[in-house]
Amino acid sequence: MEEKQFVFGRMSSISRYIYEVMPTYDIAGYVLFLLIFFLSVLVYKLGFAKKLRFSQNIVIYAFLLLGCLMLTFLAFFLPVVEGLIVAALILIIYKIRLRLEKRQSSTT
Repeated sequence: MEEKQFVFGRMSSISRYIYEVMPTYDIAGYVLFLLIFFLSVLVYKLGFAKKLRFSQNIVIYAFLLLGCLMLTFLAFFLPVVEGLIVAALILIIYKIRLRLEKRQSSTT
């Protein structure tokens, strides 16, 4: 039990929470990976996505999937999930403000 607390003490907060709540470490790893992947897709869509052909999108998402594998390993000890959440929130606020400014400029 002491060793488990020692390892969890060094983990980032969301990763630690996922590993404490999930029934097994395998499921927790998959949940952490999926969370990182979905947040990465959200950040990509909000900030960087352009209209591309379907085949190009498949290549981009395949490389995003591979990159998220590496980010999952880094997420144990670094605040990767927290950083992705902050990036998504900033991009959501930016998109909302951009849409409001477009709406105001079109009415005047």
